[in-house]
Amino acid sequence: MSTSPELPAFPFGDPQGLDVEPQFQRLRSAPGLHRVRLPYGVPAYLAVRHEDVKALLADRRFSRAYSVGPDEPRLLPIVQRANRLNAAEGPEHDRLRRLLAAAFTVRGVERLRPRAERIVADLLDTVEKQGAPADLMELFALPLPILMICELLGVPPADRVRFRALAESFLAAKLHQLTAGQIAGAGQQLRQYLTGLVESSHSDPGDDLLSSLAAEGELSDEELVAIAVTILIAGHEVLADLLANVTYFLLTSPAHHRQLLADPALIGPAVEEMLRYTPLGSSTNNPRRALEDVELGGTLVRAGEYVVPVINSANRDETVFPAAAQVDFSRETNAHLGFGHGLHRCLGSALARLELRTALGALLLRLPGLRLAVPAGEITWCEGGLVRGPLTLPVAW
Repeated sequence: MSTSPELPAFPFGDPQGLDVEPQFQRLRSAPGLHRVRLPYGVPAYLAVRHEDVKALLADRRFSRAYSVGPDEPRLLPIVQRANRLNAAEGPEHDRLRRLLAAAFTVRGVERLRPRAERIVADLLDTVEKQGAPADLMELFALPLPILMICELLGVPPADRVRFRALAESFLAAKLHQLTAGQIAGAGQQLRQYLTGLVESSHSDPGDDLLSSLAAEGELSDEELVAIAVTILIAGHEVLADLLANVTYFLLTSPAHHRQLLADPALIGPAVEEMLRYTPLGSSTNNPRRALEDVELGGTLVRAGEYVVPVINSANRDETVFPAAAQVDFSRETNAHLGFGHGLHRCLGSALARLELRTALGALLLRLPGLRLAVPAGEITWCEGGLVRGPLTLPVAW
């Protein structure tokens, strides 16, 4: 753990709702990168401007694979395992991306649209059957992505309640309610289940991603399990929080809500704007480490030093997004970094967009009178910085 008292501590605070730390605006106008200390690991630089974050993520001289380890600047005490998809680089990473690319293209995920529409409709049936007030987080935002991941990975229907419980235990680190040992234990149980799922994909293949990858024979079982864990981490909690955050925004911004009700064709641009505007944690879980001396944003980063890309700040950069603090569903250009950039850009972006557009469109159509069932100030938000979203989202209609 860093003990450098002269460096400012990061995160700068724990903003609530959809706010971002006000310090970012000042830092974006100051020259260079900004040295900070995180709760665990060694000190790091922050890249906060859109130009610098984009350059960092695209520059192979800044390594994600080389960042993983006990010195990695991070929020939680647990030391991350090197992930073959998110942290791999070079020929191995290129091979994995190539094998997965076909399943995650726009055309590839379109085959999941009918199932996504059915899942969304079934979940909204449950919401309406329960009646108001209903917790949209528990009944809609959280189950949607996990059910889509079950479809993608081929989790049998009989196992889906158990799979969701394992997944949520593994991802409960966002609430800081588990010790490092408990997190590791939950991860071990999840990997044991996924190992069995991979074995089933050999003996009883289905029409799912794991069966398809297993049939190609280019990946080991260990690699298939690692891919499944990556898909779960990237596609479950973040997407659930994003869906809840978009809904919260609409229910606290009546003008924007009315705009989408009047013109559903704006749902696509609205999703892109919310990907830009919505803060998802502190973006501190993917630092890069310099493989050599590199100048970035006017700062010389020495070999071995870490740089943290702060997506939340880059997406509010006024030099790229006019009136960046305002939500504009008619924004003409939207070069947001919500899905990252460069070598490790989110492979599942097309699937995430499909889920968000399907869910938002169905919500507006089925529940046009949707509203918060409690004052906005009574919504409790996740604390800790890894991800950002409401713990519950009580609604009426």
